Amino acid sequence: MKMQDEQSVQSLHGKTQMKGAWWTPSRSMGIIWIGLWLLALPTMSQSLEEYLQMAGENNPGLKAEYAAFEAAMQRVAQTNALPDPTLSFGYFVSPIETRLGPQQAKLSLMQMFPWFGTLRAKEDAATRLAEAKYQLFLDARYELFFQVKQAYYLIYEVREHIRWQEENLEILSTYKALATTAFSSSNGSMVDVIRTDIMMEDTRTNIRLLEQQIMSLELKFNRLLHRPDSLSVVIVDTLALRSESETEVRDSLLARHPRVQALELQQQAAESSEILARKSSGPQFGVGLEYAFVGQREDMEVPHNGRDVFMPMVTMTLPMFRGKYKAAVREAQFSRQVLESQKAELTDVLTIEYEMALYALQQSAQLFGLYEEQVVKTKQAIDLLYSAYSNSGKDLEEVLRMQQQLLRYEMEKATAIKNHRIAQAQLDYLTTKSE
Repeated sequence: MKMQDEQSVQSLHGKTQMKGAWWTPSRSMGIIWIGLWLLALPTMSQSLEEYLQMAGENNPGLKAEYAAFEAAMQRVAQTNALPDPTLSFGYFVSPIETRLGPQQAKLSLMQMFPWFGTLRAKEDAATRLAEAKYQLFLDARYELFFQVKQAYYLIYEVREHIRWQEENLEILSTYKALATTAFSSSNGSMVDVIRTDIMMEDTRTNIRLLEQQIMSLELKFNRLLHRPDSLSVVIVDTLALRSESETEVRDSLLARHPRVQALELQQQAAESSEILARKSSGPQFGVGLEYAFVGQREDMEVPHNGRDVFMPMVTMTLPMFRGKYKAAVREAQFSRQVLESQKAELTDVLTIEYEMALYALQQSAQLFGLYEEQVVKTKQAIDLLYSAYSNSGKDLEEVLRMQQQLLRYEMEKATAIKNHRIAQAQLDYLTTKSE
């Protein structure tokens, strides 16, 4: 009986080192059936790229940002149009007698024209603001992609933790059986059985908590994609560190980031607004026509009796009150100063975020390498301790402690991969990469 338990423990250790070693005919048939089932349902497989595309198409916040850009584009068409012409009609209740006859009604049409360059300045300001809205839409899309990737990698981490906890539970179960056998043969202690049982209960509790955490993470993920909460999230089985060299520099970051470009466009719009304020202080000109309806005289005959009157007109506004125009110029100048300060602050913030993400990327890669080495050494130590326990029936506590240490290292490896991927996703966002 003791020999069978030892073989079971060694088999479980082999499972943690090499998946293919832990194989039985029943499991092989089960895996074959699972494989056939997956082939029959290819639509269930989702890649991260497909999730990103789904988020870009469905996310309500992103749709709102694009609608704001479209609304800003419609303002451009409104700014380059002339003011509506003025049409007026008047009827004389008591006709005014003239030499040609009584004036009965009057019709006039007037079109005003702003000062030269006013419409162009107004259009430039609206165009720059619309372009800034588009940059904000791009920023919202890149940020959404980062949030989707972050949620995806968090789910991967928790599922890996669950997987390792379940494997640890199987190993602990075999250890418990081995300790029970050793106690029955008076070669071990009942304390070892109780200690193993305590660890198993802790592991079961951790698995339940992680499964609850998965539910909240999947809900967040589905909401980012704006799809039903009940849909499951398909995550790849394994992820590795991305082994691509980092060649991005802060200059390219600051040059391409949509929020920086949006502030630059808003500065250009403020410059156009200043030009518009100056040109608005110029006079406006109007050109029009007036037509008077004249009745015929009955008391005498005169040349052109009853002929209607046609009169071209020219008008001009007199911008005498200059205070409001000077205030508009100063407002535009202050707006430029505000935007310049906001751009400087944003530059500092993006630089800090870039450096922190780069550090997190390098740190997670180094920690992953460390944990891989520690896993190998810990497995060697467990094998030696297990052999000693098999011979003496003592020091199972040390075997269990090293087993928990191995579990921690395996889980830390999954966390390091998650941190590395999230840091890379943040760098992609800061350097405006979709992938």
